[in-house]
Amino acid sequence: MEIVGINKEKVLQISEKKKEADWIKDFRLDSYSKFDKMVMPKFGPKIDLDFEKIIYYKSNEQDEKIQSDWKNVLKPVVEELDNLGVLESEQHLGGMGVQYESEVIYHKMIEEIENKKVIFTSIEQAMKEYPELVQKYFGKIVKNNENKFAALNGAVFSGGSFIYIPPNTKLDRPLQSYFRINSKNMGQFERTLIIVDDNSDLHYVEGCTAPTYSESSLHAAVVEIYVGKNAKCRYSTVQNWATNVYNLVTKRALVDEGGTMEWIDGNIGSYATMKYPCCILKGDNSKGTCITISAAGKEQIQDTGARMIHIGKNTVSRIVSKSIASNGGNATYRGTVRIEESAENSVANVQCDTLILDEKSKSDTIPSNGCFNLSSSIEHEATVSKISEDNLFYMMSRGISRQRATELIVLGFLEEFREELPMEYAVELNQLIKRNL
Repeated sequence: MEIVGINKEKVLQISEKKKEADWIKDFRLDSYSKFDKMVMPKFGPKIDLDFEKIIYYKSNEQDEKIQSDWKNVLKPVVEELDNLGVLESEQHLGGMGVQYESEVIYHKMIEEIENKKVIFTSIEQAMKEYPELVQKYFGKIVKNNENKFAALNGAVFSGGSFIYIPPNTKLDRPLQSYFRINSKNMGQFERTLIIVDDNSDLHYVEGCTAPTYSESSLHAAVVEIYVGKNAKCRYSTVQNWATNVYNLVTKRALVDEGGTMEWIDGNIGSYATMKYPCCILKGDNSKGTCITISAAGKEQIQDTGARMIHIGKNTVSRIVSKSIASNGGNATYRGTVRIEESAENSVANVQCDTLILDEKSKSDTIPSNGCFNLSSSIEHEATVSKISEDNLFYMMSRGISRQRATELIVLGFLEEFREELPMEYAVELNQLIKRNL
């Protein structure tokens, strides 16, 4: 089944295909109505998309049922995912979900985590099996009037993960989802909802890729995360989209008293990325961290950053942004820090570092910082630098080639980010960075 172009009837067709409850169908229709009236973002890169040519839904008959054994997944799909290292990475994880085009095709958790009553499934399955839990949180911190692409996601979302970690539960291994676009003009609109209940701990890992086609593809995901009292969530992702993909994502977390949210966010591919993970520090003594890297190569625009909203007292946030621009790429930091009047004795720190590798590339830092009480503070530091010819000469005098010396300097520049990734992702990141220099 394939749905190309968008109108009210096609939105209803997706809902009917998924046999959804009325509240979900109504949410889709309301989202489409808002999408139809909203304009494109007035900041960031120019977005040149023909919404009538995009494939909004694509699946085959086998996608009707999520598999838990790779033997039951189509052999060409398994071979493709195996070549990407997806199957090998599963042995290091507590659970894995894989989305191919519009549907989740594979999902599995180890018995140890199942015994802890953790829920990890697709968003559609969760809507059927846990409707009251999903409805309580779904679309509450990323509303369908947030921006044009959040509204679009609300209308045509398909696939994505639902995770619920019960109170007083800590997972020793990460849970992972992997998303693959494999068709030209394909749009992928996964919807992820994560709830980490009080005194619990989750590390969630996400990976995304797409092959290169001449026609543009669109990835417009929405991620909502709820972090309970004294709970912790870490969300790690390295997105390696092809250079024809528009990567336009809305990610937000609401953090309760004493909770901690950590975004570890890597953006290597895509034609244009607009992504600003957000922490709303609602509870007293809550913490938010966002460590990002963006690598912009030839004809690439990485418009990325983070948002920290302080509401509770004694809240702490930290943003570390590392950008690399090469071969004429554009790597821009765009971020917001807002310490509200209620957020007494709060502290925010922003550090933006950019490495420009040639004369054709560029980088901008566009911060928006506001502190609305006298007991709090915001620190912002930004640096832009080039690779020192003296450093290159020194390394080359020791027998290291110029290319290898450049790689070592860039990887050292990204060390703070790489240290936060699981080992297999850090290795993958090294290879992706080398390939893009």
